[in-house]
Amino acid sequence: MVQEKAIQTQLEEIYRAESRRVLATLIRLLGDFELAEEALHEAFTAALKQWPEEGVPGNPRAWLVSTGRFKAIDRLRRQARQDPLTEEMAQKLESDTGDPADWAEDRVEDDHLRLIFTCCHPALSMDARVALTLREVCGLTTEEIASAFLSAPATLAQRIVRAKNKIRSAGIPYQIPGRRDLPERLDGVLRVIYLVFNEGYSASTGEALTRADLSGEAIRLGRLLNQLLPDAEVKGLLALMLLNESRRNARTDAAGELVLLEDQDRSQWDRELIAEGVTLVQSALRSQRFGPYSLQAAIAAVHAEAPSAGETDWREIVGLYDVLLRLAPGPVVALNRAVAVAMRDGPGAGLELVEEILASGELADYHLAHAARADLCRRVGKIREARNSYEKALQLVRQEPEVRFLRNRLLALK
Repeated sequence: MVQEKAIQTQLEEIYRAESRRVLATLIRLLGDFELAEEALHEAFTAALKQWPEEGVPGNPRAWLVSTGRFKAIDRLRRQARQDPLTEEMAQKLESDTGDPADWAEDRVEDDHLRLIFTCCHPALSMDARVALTLREVCGLTTEEIASAFLSAPATLAQRIVRAKNKIRSAGIPYQIPGRRDLPERLDGVLRVIYLVFNEGYSASTGEALTRADLSGEAIRLGRLLNQLLPDAEVKGLLALMLLNESRRNARTDAAGELVLLEDQDRSQWDRELIAEGVTLVQSALRSQRFGPYSLQAAIAAVHAEAPSAGETDWREIVGLYDVLLRLAPGPVVALNRAVAVAMRDGPGAGLELVEEILASGELADYHLAHAARADLCRRVGKIREARNSYEKALQLVRQEPEVRFLRNRLLALK
């Protein structure tokens, strides 16, 4: 009984560590998401029955892959009585028997990388990419993903099913892109990971400011991708997430209310995450192949290394934003640069830039742009304009802690 309990505990640990890798290899071998998921479940069920009697195999991952594959073939043979095409598929899978040595570490890691690129394929909608990545690569349940994005579980499940059907019907290849297509496809993967992180770091809606489970999954994905494909921008994105995540504990007070960067207790910042992030961003910048994620990480590193808000090197931050704006021009980058200019040259200089951005109309529905204008108007004494901009931001914001923060700022003006 004691041995059985110990093996069950070991199997649970193997599931947490290996289930996504086993699934990725089964998808390669079976060519079908649903069949691979069923095979994964049946393999672990078989292990739960057999390992207490036979002992844990020397290579648990290979055992699980082999068992899952045979379980899938058995399933197809049972279905073949009604569908001759299923019998053909079973025969093909059986004839493709591979040596377990083919499931060595490097090949399995390739399978994992293939799965990431498949789930993030540009033929799928961004919502589908995010949901499929969280489900298949991270192993989150449909209910967990639905809760994170405030969707009904049935709606989320249908989105995942449609994405899998699209992969099957469109013949989306389960492979790592070639050298020519890799930069574009990698950028799509990084966008998915960063979108998941942002939703966890600053939830778009709801009662909570952050979702630690989502930002944690994004960082786990970033670490995995950095192990499998240590590109400069992969390092840059991982560094950016780690540096932002290092401030999580200081971003809210004991009551869960929002605390701005300049008011945060920096003793609460996670110095281990900062050290890891700084090392990664330095490596990315030294490569001379860096991009927008690395530059954003460099800006976050300047903040992280400043002893206080007043001692932040705003001149360096503005300089980094200048480079970022040339490399990846956009209104949000311009807005962030304007705020940095306000810190370097005074609120009047920043306000002029923010008003130019708002006048262009590109950020008319972006609550942070109106909140930035409100704060700068407040700082230069334009109270009526500040009040109007806070009210506009309140009309647009959907996150409760931010709503309360803006209301308090508005009340302070009155």
